[in-house]
Amino acid sequence: MAKIDTKVRHITTEDIFSDLGFAPAEASLGRAKTLLHIEIIKAIEEEGYTARQLEGVLDIPQPRVSELLTGKISKMTTDRLMKYLGKLGRQLEITTKRAPVVEGGRDLKCND
Repeated sequence: MAKIDTKVRHITTEDIFSDLGFAPAEASLGRAKTLLHIEIIKAIEEEGYTARQLEGVLDIPQPRVSELLTGKISKMTTDRLMKYLGKLGRQLEITTKRAPVVEGGRDLKCND
């Protein structure tokens, strides 16, 4: 029987964007867009909208609805995603926190 290789090759963090090598600003933008998209999908599911209904609610053509529903948000701006949330009857609240200092590939805890 073949031996199973269990050697750890890469340890990931909770931040996939940083793990993929995005600069901190780009990683923040990616996280923001992802969180907005998650909230949009939750709102759509809660309201039970069909793709056809979303065309009218969001005032966008079918191809954009399809991209939204399949998570193809790379070309969508955060502004656009926030507008979609508003059109879905959601209120947006934004909070910020101090980012960890990254030094030599390691996160250092911030003292607040």
